[in-house]
Amino acid sequence: MTDIEARLADLEQRLAALEELEGLEGRMPRGMLKLWREVAPPEVRRHARAARKERLLAARAFLDHWIDRLERQPETLPRRESIHLD
Repeated sequence: MTDIEARLADLEQRLAALEELEGLEGRMPRGMLKLWREVAPPEVRRHARAARKERLLAARAFLDHWIDRLERQPETLPRRESIHLD
């Protein structure tokens, strides 16, 4: 294996580790990320990532439901009646 191939393999491994932690960076301080990588086994990290994905899919389904409902409604607003009192 050449030096470039070894470097590329190392970079690909590091990229895979970063992708596994996708989404955590914005919510966790840097020290916590390091601790998460060191303490949490890969299976735990996979489950946590899957749970984050499921929460996002649930939010998408919720929004899609209400968007569809809005699109099915007629564009006209209900008419209001004016009542004049003497």
